This record gives sequence, C-alpha cells and structure tokens, in this order.
Amino acid sequence: MQLKIMPKRKRLPAGRVPLILFLCQVISALEVPLDHGGKAKLLEDLVQPPTITQQSPKDYIIDPRENIVIQCEAKGKPPPSFSWTQNGTHFDIDKDPLVTMKPDSGTLIINIMSEGKAETYEGVYQCTARNERGAAISNNIVVRPSRSPLWTKEKLEPMTLQNGQPLVLPCRPPVGLPPPIIFWMDNSFQRLPQSERVSQGLNGDLYFSNVLPEDTREDYICYARFNHTQTIQQKQPISVKVISVDELNDTIAANLSDTEFYGAKSNRERPPTFLTPEGNASNKEELRGNVLSLECIAEGLPTPVVYWIKEDGTLPINRTFYRNFQKTLQIIQVSEADSGNYQCIAKNALGAIHHTISVTVKAAPYWIMAPQNLVLSPGEDGALICRANGNPKPTISWLSNGVPIEIAPDDPSRKIDGDTIIFSNVQERSSAVYQCNASNEYGYLLANAFVNVLAEPPRILTSANAHYQVIANRPAFLDCAFFGSPLPTIEWFKGAKGSPLHEDIYVLHENGTLGIPVAQKESTGTYTCVAKNKLGMAKNEVNLEIKDPTRIIKQPEYAVVQRGSTVSFECKVKHDHTLILTVTWLKDDHELPSDGRFTVDKDQLVIADVGDDDGGTYTCVANTTLDTVSASAVLGVVDVPDPPFDLELTDQLDKSVQLSWTPGDDNNSPITKFIIEYEDAMHEAGLWHYQTEVPGTQTRAQLKLSPYVNYSFRVMAENSLGRSLPSQPSEQYLTKAAEPDKNPMTVEGLGSEPDNLVITWKPLNGFESNGPGLQYKVSWRQKDGDDEWTSVVVANVSKYIVSGTPTFVPYLIKVQALNDVGFAPEPAAVMGHSGEDLPMVAPRNVHVNVLNGTLAEVHWDPVPLKSIRGHLQGYRIYYWKAQSSSKRNRRHMEKKILIFQGSKTHGMLPGLEPFSHYVLNVRVVNGKGEGPASPDKDFNTPEGVPSAPSALKIVNPTLDSLTLEWDPPRHPNGILTEYTLKYQPINSTHELGPLIDLKIPANKTRWTLKNLNFSTRYKFYFYAQTSAGSGSQITEEAVTTVDEAMASRQVDIATQGWFIGLMCAVALLILILLIVCFIRRNKGGKYPVKEKEDAHADPEIQPMKEDDGTFGEYSDAEDHKPLKKGSRTPSDRTVKKEDSDDSLVDYGEGVNGQFNEDGSFIGQYSGKKEKEPAEGNESSEAPSPVNAMNSFV
Repeated sequence: MQLKIMPKRKRLPAGRVPLILFLCQVISALEVPLDHGGKAKLLEDLVQPPTITQQSPKDYIIDPRENIVIQCEAKGKPPPSFSWTQNGTHFDIDKDPLVTMKPDSGTLIINIMSEGKAETYEGVYQCTARNERGAAISNNIVVRPSRSPLWTKEKLEPMTLQNGQPLVLPCRPPVGLPPPIIFWMDNSFQRLPQSERVSQGLNGDLYFSNVLPEDTREDYICYARFNHTQTIQQKQPISVKVISVDELNDTIAANLSDTEFYGAKSNRERPPTFLTPEGNASNKEELRGNVLSLECIAEGLPTPVVYWIKEDGTLPINRTFYRNFQKTLQIIQVSEADSGNYQCIAKNALGAIHHTISVTVKAAPYWIMAPQNLVLSPGEDGALICRANGNPKPTISWLSNGVPIEIAPDDPSRKIDGDTIIFSNVQERSSAVYQCNASNEYGYLLANAFVNVLAEPPRILTSANAHYQVIANRPAFLDCAFFGSPLPTIEWFKGAKGSPLHEDIYVLHENGTLGIPVAQKESTGTYTCVAKNKLGMAKNEVNLEIKDPTRIIKQPEYAVVQRGSTVSFECKVKHDHTLILTVTWLKDDHELPSDGRFTVDKDQLVIADVGDDDGGTYTCVANTTLDTVSASAVLGVVDVPDPPFDLELTDQLDKSVQLSWTPGDDNNSPITKFIIEYEDAMHEAGLWHYQTEVPGTQTRAQLKLSPYVNYSFRVMAENSLGRSLPSQPSEQYLTKAAEPDKNPMTVEGLGSEPDNLVITWKPLNGFESNGPGLQYKVSWRQKDGDDEWTSVVVANVSKYIVSGTPTFVPYLIKVQALNDVGFAPEPAAVMGHSGEDLPMVAPRNVHVNVLNGTLAEVHWDPVPLKSIRGHLQGYRIYYWKAQSSSKRNRRHMEKKILIFQGSKTHGMLPGLEPFSHYVLNVRVVNGKGEGPASPDKDFNTPEGVPSAPSALKIVNPTLDSLTLEWDPPRHPNGILTEYTLKYQPINSTHELGPLIDLKIPANKTRWTLKNLNFSTRYKFYFYAQTSAGSGSQITEEAVTTVDEAMASRQVDIATQGWFIGLMCAVALLILILLIVCFIRRNKGGKYPVKEKEDAHADPEIQPMKEDDGTFGEYSDAEDHKPLKKGSRTPSDRTVKKEDSDDSLVDYGEGVNGQFNEDGSFIGQYSGKKEKEPAEGNESSEAPSPVNAMNSFV
C-alpha cells in the first residue's frame, strides 16, 4: 500500500509539514490498495468502498458471430457485489439462461453462439458494484452488433466519354456499423493507380479531373471492407470508354447532320472547376480531439494543382498533413483554436478558383479536474471537486451510490456547491461513493470518487531495512510508503542521533519518499522514516550506498572505409569494481548480425570484409545493475560506383544520337563523372574507344557519330575512390555510309633511288573510311614544270613508287581518299623530291686560322646546290695530327671528324695539341652520303706551357744535403728551356721560412742541394718551362738527418740518477692530475682547455725513437704528396701558410679544430695529432733537459 503520487513532485518547506493533512484532504487522499501483495496484507483489516477498475467502452460494437462479453471489474473491501441495468431497468440475469456472470466479477457473458441473436441484446447497459461502504457505477455501455449489408442491385450502363472530359464514378456503399473502408480495384484485385488526375474522395467516389484513352477499361470496381466482421462487399463493375473526337463523330455520323458533329472544342484546355464541394463556400463541424479532414477535388485541363491556406491565420506545423495529392487537408488533435475559414485553391495554366470552408470545432465534455478519492478520519473536513469543460459548456450533476443526490439519503456532513461537495466533521456513516456526471449534446463524462472515513494509526508499508544503491552525482529516492487516518506527517532522519532532514538539501515528497537531488559519497548511511498522526507513530530504516559511475573513457570514432576492408571500433570503459559490467554492441539500435565477420574483443568491435549493409550507427552500451552509458559512431561504407544500367539510344540521326542511362549505386561517394566509350563492331570488334565524358549530375549525353560505323556504347561511373565496371553495352546502331570527310595524313615524297619517287601516307582506319570500298587516288607532277597531274587509284596500301624520275627534282603530291559513296574533299598538295645521288664536287678555298695552341678556325666556300644533288645536311671536316714539330719523321695518326649542320661555311677545331702539325680536308654531305674531299690543308700549332714533371722524389738525405730526382713532363708542348726549383724550411711551429729560387738546366733529371740545416723539414716546388711560359708545379717535402753526437749526449743525460728521480716525481704528479680530471669528468664537470694542455707535453718538444735515440722521421704517406696543381709562388718568394697542404688545421691546431663535449681539444687524441712526435725533428735547437723530461713523460 502506498500514498498516491501526484503528477508533479512537490517540495514542502520544513515549516509547513503540519499542512500535509489538510492539503491531502483537499487535493489528494489516501487509497487503501487491495491488490499489491505484501502491502495489501498489512491493510487487510481495513475497509474501502468499491472502485470500478475495468469496463467496456461506451459505444460497444460487437461481432454478431461471437459471444457477447460486457466487462465490469471492481475492487473494494469487502469485495463488492455486482448488478446490471438494461435500458434503464434492472437486468435479471438469473432469468436468462444465455446470460452468466463471471465469478468474483461483474463481467457478463451472453452465449449467442449456441442460440439467440445479437440483435436481441442490443441496448444500454450499466454495471453497479456495491459493498457496505457504498456503490460505484459504470458508464452507460451502448451495445450494438456490427452490420455489413450487401450492395443494392443496380444496373450500371457503360460510360462513353470524349478524351479530356471530367468523370466521377460513384461508389455509394451500403450503410454499415461501423462505416466500411472504401477502395477501388480491378477484376484481378489490383488497386487502381491514383494520381493528381485520378483520386478517391472521402465519400468513396472515384474522381477524374480529365480522362485519357488509357482510362478505358471495363472493371472499375468499388470495394467496401467491414473490419468487425472481416468481410468485403463488391459493387458491380463499371465500364468506361474514352474516345477521341473523330471516333465520336464516326459513331454518331448516321444520326446527326454535318452541323451537329463534335468539333475539337471539348478537347481544348479549360480552367479548373470543383467537382466537390459544390459552390464557393461550405461549412464543416468537428469535435475537439478528432481529426479534421477537408477536401477539394477539381477538374480541368491541364490537371489542376490544389493548395490550402487558412484565412487570418497559419496552419499548425506539427499537426497538419496533406493527403490524396494535396486534395485533402488533415489536422490532427483539433482544438477550438483551429476554428476559422480555410480556403482551397485549384490552379492550372488557364486560371484558378477557390472554395472557402468555415470550420467550427465543438467539444464533448473533457476533464479539468476529476474528483479524487478521499480517506478521512472522523471529525475531519474535505471536498470533492468535479470540473469539466466543453462546447457547449457541460452541466454537472452528482449521484451518491448511483442515486441522484437530490433523492439520496441526507447526510448533514456534506454540502453541495455546484461542481464541489464540501464535507465537514465527517463520521463513519459519511462513507459513500459519489458520481460526477458532466454532459452536453456531444457526450458525457462519469467519474466515481469515494469518501472513506477511517480512524487508523500510521503504518509503514515499505519493507524494513531496504538497501539502496545509487550512482554518484545522480538523484536518490528512498521510499517510505505509509498509511494512516488522519493522514500521518512524515519526517526523515540520518544516522542514529540525527536531526530531521530539511528541504535545503533534500526533497520531501507527499508520498513519503525522500529525494536527494545529487547523491555524493558522503550521502552513504542509514536513514530513518518516521510517520506520525494523533493515533500513533511508526518508523522504518533504510540504507543508502553510493557507487562510482560507469564511464566510457575511449569512445568509438567515426570511420569511412572501403567495401571489403576491415574496420574496428574501440570502447574502453571504467566502472565501480563492486558492480558487474556487461558491454554490448548494437547496430542501428539492434543486435549485431549473427555473422562471423563481427568479432567483439575486450575493448573493441572488429568488422572484417565490410559490406554495404554494414554501414550505420554502432553503439557501445556499458551496463551495470545501476547505470547504463553508451557511445556511438557512424560507419560509412564507400566503394567505387556500381555500373550504370538501362542504356537507351534516342534521337537517332545520321551523325548524332542521344544516349541515356540510369546511374548505379554511388556506394556513399558521390559520382563525379560518367565516361562513355564506343565499340565499332564492323571494323574493330571487341576494342573499346573513349568517346566523351559528362559530369556526374548528368544521365544523358548527345554523341557525335561517324558514318558507316556499327556503334555500341557503354558507360562507366567514377567517384573519388575510382571507376566502376563498364555497363552492359547498349543496343547496336549502324550509321549510314558517306563519302570520306578526311584524307590521309603524313603524306611524303622521298626517293629511295636516284631515279624514283616513293609516295607514302598514313592510311585511314575503318572508322574513318565512312563507307565500303575505301581507296586512295595518288597524284603527282613536277613542281617547276607544266606537266599535267598523273594519277593512279590504289587500295589496301600506304605506298606508291613512281619510277623513271630525274635525280632530286621537286614534285607536288596529293593523296585523296574515296569510297563507294564518293570522294573526300580535295587535299592540299605536298612537296616532295625524287631520289638523291652523291654530291659531285668538293668545297673550295679551304683555309685555316690558328688561334692558339689548342684551337683553330676553318673556312671554306659553299658547294653549289645543283652539284649537291640532294638535301644539304652539312659539311664534315676530317683532321689528324701528321707529326710533331719537334720530330722530323712523318707518322700518320688517327683521323677525327667534326660535323657542321646545314649551310655553315666555317667552324672551330677545339682540343688541338700545341706545337703539332695537322692536316685536314672538308666534304659536303647530303641524304645519300658524302661528296669528294677538298685538297688536304696543313697547319701547325704554336708552343704551349708544359705539363708538370712526371715524378719528383728526394733520395740520399744527409745531415746537410738532399738529392732530388725527377722525370721530364709527359707533355712538354714545346722545347723545354729550364726547370725551376723553389724550397723553404718549415719550423717546429709549422711556420714557413724564406723561399729559395733555383734554376736548373732543361737536360738535367737529378740535382743535389747542399749546406742545408740538419734535422730540418723542407718543402719543394718544382716545374718546367718553355718559351710559352711556366708549366704546372709538383711539390714534395723531406727532412735532413740528425747530429749523432748531440743525440748521444742527450741519452747520457737521461741516464743520470737525479734525472730519473725527477722524471718519476713528475710522472706521479701527472698521474694524480689525470685521476682528478677523470673523476671530475665522470661527475659531468667541465675543465678548460688550458688545464688540459698544461697536463701534456709542449708539442714542440718531442720524444726520441726507442731504437737509436734519434729524432723520428715523417711516417705519414700524405707528407710526401705534392701541392695542389696550379699553385704559384708568391712574388715575395715566400709561400703563404694558407697555400700549404700542411696547414695547422691538418695537425689539429688550426682554427677548424674541434672540441669534445667536456671542452677538451679533440686534436690531442685524433689521428692527425699523432703526427706531432714525428714533426718534432724539425726543430733546429739543441736538445735540453727540459726536452728530455717532456719526452720521458
């Protein structure tokens, strides 16, 4: 048992809790639930007046073929008894053996299937349910059997109409109960097609705005379907014949004079007129809540279009619908605001008419406030309110226990005030069931409401110690269903010693429920509900537990994939670990297809081999026992389009045709264009060619055609993913033959021999032939003569040879196409030449201008064109080196050829060798070959500078001398005059000393330098000279040897005891310093380069070799490489440091040196730094103890 909940939750301020009793007495009341299981058992000792729970409809149409069942169910305590009235008088069911009442029910069962007729029991029935507390009554139930009468017999004459006339085929179905559903079909039970021109009216008639010949038929049949009896009645078929004016005149010609024949006037276009409704205005009345249907059907030619407006208002957007091709306007849930004038307008090209329908909306009674049951305690006050509205306004009447209140037993506690009964100081005898009746001419409303006077202490109906689980941040509702009379007040407490909960945080509902708008973790706990009235108190405890919400932390994302691929949707969920989680996937709000392609893993859905049907919305639904969350993503399946279909050829002309087609499915990617190809089945069967393309919005194309081609077409659609398969070929279309519209291309005339002319052309293909019998008319004549054209006609070739022609004569040539229909347009003449022969004369007046030792310029006179006997292609110069100017024996050398295109008469000979003797001749060249050579022409090239000496090496180094050996230049390019040797010392800091210049005779290949410094590195620069100047230089470096006496003295110092001790101490200090440095480095510390350098020996003080105590030689192979070619000695006879290969950079000390990450100098550990011990022997200073110390370290 529970307190009846009001439609809206109501917040009750804490200070107004005592008003609950009064408000419930006036607005709502306690109801004693007698059918709710455990709660009913708690109140099984309470009494309650009857309440009607189920009854048959007011207008009850029954099937006469089945038993009649009139329902009446009620509840009450004690259980009520039932009685019936029929047509206002007592219905004694015991006297009618066909009538029985269901046990513990008021429902009547009238057995008419065994005997009896339904019409016998037609009438108005009313049920009364009564117990000791009062009587409740049902509505007046009007019982009527359904009827489906047959159509009346009638003879229907065939109807003959002229094309374009209007027509109405009447249906006029029999009156049935309820009214039948009307539709038109033919003898094959196929519905007749309807359109703007032909449609069915609301009355069932079939309207034709104008008839057409295709409306001719003999089986227009109107059918009426009676749903209650599930029967269909059929009208006699109607025959309609539509004829033209000529047919009509032929039919009546025997009976009418010439002046009475029908003209074409009735077949002309005409403005609209209405077939229904008639006139310019009409009225329509409809009841509130029903569907308002307004209809306008017009005739005219062409067929009129109907549209609707509301005068002085707008049509309701969400409730307005257009039916029957806009001829019917429907407004659902019509109300008084929909009253007004509605106008329908019928319009065609010749005019427009309108009809105004005045709509009035009436209303059967409807509730504003129906009376509610009251449960009062002795001495309390209350009221029953019954308010209804309607058009016209309904009258209110009251009954008590089914008897008009005017004649009912008097009750001093009640007072009637129109639509309200006021109760004061009620007593137990005031209990009764009251009926409120609101009625007008369109219907009535009847409501039962009881007044039950009880004195009961509070009772809590909710189960004790109920446990509630709620998701955090969501509302929580704790039930406390109660009963008591007087109506108890309800208070809620939290915890064992809490104070009453107030509405600043909580919501106290009238039915006792405690609402927590936003439950938090701190809302967890035990809550106590306390119900009190003047007769006692009751309480109940419930427990509330707050759970973490379920959240989707990784939602599925929108995807577009191509058909046949694989796609996956991810859905990661976080939930309260104490709740059981289930994750399901839906497609378009339905279960996933039972297909092995769909795989659901822990966090994702995988769809393999995606198809078109897989597109849609996929939803991940995460459920626990307390909450549900979901996330969706759309899958778009795209692919190349499906092939177009239904290709059709129309407008077929000799040189054009229109091709139309129906696009295939674009597979969710818009079609961007259509590509049209053609096949010539006559000439190139099976080979498809590009014809044209059109935008993707077009579905037809005008195609240009060539004559004498058996065309088939196909269409392909293309979208962003690619091109569809080709459509099926269209039907074949053979165009008529015509003369060729073009001649062969690439016509040429060239002789293959000196006495012929070969005429060639590119033949036309079958598509270009334009007809059968393709041939070629070949014509020629000399260009400079007066000869007539000579012509031959050939077929199936692309070459014709004219023999006996003079050598290299210009000809005019034409090749014209022709077929069985005619000739192609006259072609333009093309110039060609007969065959070429070798040139007859050589170029004359050849002379040479030598520009320098490697370049000469040649000039010659042009050969006369007539003696060339062909197309001049150019001149060839043959030249070769005959002998060197320094040698007297003649030695023939390989010839070289230079080609000069066209008519040039001079050219340059590059790449000659200086100081050489050359011979050349010149020849003219045509398409046949070379002519005779000109007389040989000799010329000499002057001397040039020599190349570098072939080799330079230093041998036999001594304490103060070095010997140089070399080979002469490989290309002296003249007579050598002398060699130049330049050299300079390099000290220990890599600085270059003064440059010494020395001239050496040209016949020498060895030279010894004396008086050099011992243990010193020297750099040498060596080159040869001719009278033309100095050649390229070669460089080398070498070192003089060490003085053995000084070396031995240094060894003696190193063997002294004091020196050895000092070296050991220094070594120990350096070891300690290295350890400190490594520790600092491992800790990421930085130390300056200066400290690093101080910890190592001075690079100028180098160690001795271990074997002989002498200073080490250079060992790097790069040290003996020459300087770069082309280097020159400065004018001040010194070599700049930057010009030396051995710059400081090479030894790790230049500006390009690099540093480690800790700041230390990379050069100290690099390969180039390793040169320094060998370079120490460059020092000319005597060894010292310090040097020896550093060497030891």
